[in-house]
Amino acid sequence: MAAQDTARLRELILYVAEQSECDPRFGKPKLFKILFYADFLCYRKTGRPLTGEQYLKEPLGPVPAGADSALQALVKEGSLALSRREYHGRPQQRPLALRDPDLSAFTGPEIALVSDVIRELWDQNASEVSRISHDFIGWQAASMGEAIPYETMFVSDRPLTGAEYQRGAELEAACHPMK
Repeated sequence: MAAQDTARLRELILYVAEQSECDPRFGKPKLFKILFYADFLCYRKTGRPLTGEQYLKEPLGPVPAGADSALQALVKEGSLALSRREYHGRPQQRPLALRDPDLSAFTGPEIALVSDVIRELWDQNASEVSRISHDFIGWQAASMGEAIPYETMFVSDRPLTGAEYQRGAELEAACHPMK
């Protein structure tokens, strides 16, 4: 991953941790899902992800490939702490921002998108956000440990409408007029 993308990932981690400070359900798994949805939704809207990070299919849902090293680097430099506590009888590793994120590399709409994802998932715990991510067709299509292609944001398993079938037939006829 390029240094600029690594910096964007690190600053986005700090932003999400800062914005989620009052969310008792916030921990590493929820951080990873927020980053995943923000990156993939940005890709769907703009054709490029926020961080460029690869997301791997893991049992609890998509995980950014470089997240653990980014977290360790942030902890080492004193920008982030990882608090360990119990949440409903289960261990929780909670990222805590120790400095304000530098958002200068992001646009207003990009940060608004991340804020929307945080708000949308606010009432969900780690198990719930993991379950939701398992419904994503990209996660379903990937093998365990494999990268989830950003392009899967454009894939759907919903039934086609009559108009879509018709348009497909028109395209087929235009591309293969001899059939």
